[in-house]
Amino acid sequence: MTDEAHQSTMQPAGDLSTASAQARVQFVGTGPGDPNLLTLGAVEAINRAQVIVISCAQHRILLGSDCLELRPDVRIVSACDTDGETAVLPSQPGAGAPVPVDIDEHCADVTATVINAASQGLEVVRLVSGDPFLDGDIGAEAAAVARADHDVDVIPGVTGMTAVPEYAGLTLHGHDVQLIGQAACQRDVDGRGSDWSDQGLIVVNTSAGKLKDVVKHAVESGRSQDEPAALICHGATTQQTTHTVTLGELPQAAKTARLGSAEPVHVAIGKVVEAPEREQLDWYESKPLFGWNILIPRTRDHSATLPSRLQSYGAHSLDVPTISMEPPRTPQQMDKAIRGLVEGRYEWVVFTSANAVRAVSEKLEQIGLDARAYSGLRIAAIFDSTINALAEWGVRPDLVPAGEQSTRALAAVFPAFDEALDPINRVFVPRADIATESLSADLSELGWEVEDVVGYRTVRAAPPPAETRDAIKTGKFDAVVFTSSTTVRNLVGIAGKPHKHTVVAAIGMRTADTCREHGLTVDVVAPEPTALSLADALADFAAKRRDDMIAKGLPVVRPSQRKRRGRHPSR
Repeated sequence: MTDEAHQSTMQPAGDLSTASAQARVQFVGTGPGDPNLLTLGAVEAINRAQVIVISCAQHRILLGSDCLELRPDVRIVSACDTDGETAVLPSQPGAGAPVPVDIDEHCADVTATVINAASQGLEVVRLVSGDPFLDGDIGAEAAAVARADHDVDVIPGVTGMTAVPEYAGLTLHGHDVQLIGQAACQRDVDGRGSDWSDQGLIVVNTSAGKLKDVVKHAVESGRSQDEPAALICHGATTQQTTHTVTLGELPQAAKTARLGSAEPVHVAIGKVVEAPEREQLDWYESKPLFGWNILIPRTRDHSATLPSRLQSYGAHSLDVPTISMEPPRTPQQMDKAIRGLVEGRYEWVVFTSANAVRAVSEKLEQIGLDARAYSGLRIAAIFDSTINALAEWGVRPDLVPAGEQSTRALAAVFPAFDEALDPINRVFVPRADIATESLSADLSELGWEVEDVVGYRTVRAAPPPAETRDAIKTGKFDAVVFTSSTTVRNLVGIAGKPHKHTVVAAIGMRTADTCREHGLTVDVVAPEPTALSLADALADFAAKRRDDMIAKGLPVVRPSQRKRRGRHPSR
């Protein structure tokens, strides 16, 4: 372990002793919805915040993104209505993906809440959709905070007025473009603003209930009701839909899409909407898994690799825990091993899961120790989730097999015991109660004395919420991805079998066999037993499925839409 790793344990992130000295109010632009559009500055500010003020349901969901690591003591304050705050985006079965964060309190006066929190010396982040000063119109609020003698920072965000059209395949370069934000739109249609351009491209950020006024003002500004227009709903999210109509048809398009009057939308008006190249530039909604709801039954040490890869193909996923971790029934052996670790009994500690890292870390914390207890030890590990769990403690493993991540691969690169070079011949291997002891046998053959210790028990997790169980059984998920045989057995045990229309993807042949044993039809098997290979294989399956539907002249529908549409195209 490096000196830098030791230093990182001395000043843990989020130390309250230093936060108050740097307390300030930061107005942070979140972009139009896609977590990938958060800036590095936004991520850093959100992760440091002690109080976060949100103003829409999308913020609540955004804070659950894998790219963020909120402080455990952060307070989330909602400035939106209760009904709006608890809403989830359309097409999401059960809870949203990512899972929305819990709200600690609601406030009616945002400015007063922000100033009060800053007065307590807390670091406050005020989230603003899009860009704070372009989309959010929060200049007056920021000025009030400054007048209250608090430092104000503004972290610009990607504006939806340019990002959303680009997500819909509209090219803005080379065209006269007029951007109309929500506040400007309201002033203009009320007659307190100005006319809009009668040529080029207009992009308007508004709500579905204002579309009649938008059409009226655009026509009064010289636009034709027959001019091409695009209505973009849920822009830059995996629920995005683009309706290409005429200017006069916009209000009816909103009704057909069943949008609520307060639903935020983006409207593009101009000939570029029907430009020949737009079909080729429709890069986002044409992703192979676009709009798919994917269920991921997971273990506790599940990493962000799989959901992140699925999101890159346009899907949104819901993690359902199938395994929980509990202390061993007889903890004496683990207690003895931890004392040995501290007293220098071992040369190596081998971690084969993130759960093993947590089991050892929790024991160390119980006796008042931190990552410095690993000083002088050599650490071996497999799997990215394990490495990430060690990194949270400031520990970097000395040995990780290249390529395949398995106990077999680790044993193949593990050094043999050498009396001349190794002062101690013992290896500590904390593991689950259901894990095999094959690694210990392999290390013993290399000359090491292995202490194979049950560090934790894996038990079946509690059933997911009733809404999620119903979504699983009724086919509201488009696919389920299984990463182990255990997740298959446990999901069926706690939630029942996935619907027959749900695509089943397995990480390997053993997992696929377990699926079949439980009566499931396996559609996809990853060519390699990795999360990335599993996601890629499912995306390939979806792309071929879509191409087959197009070739047969069938409408392209997701698996979850088959029953609703009364069609039974091939999976």
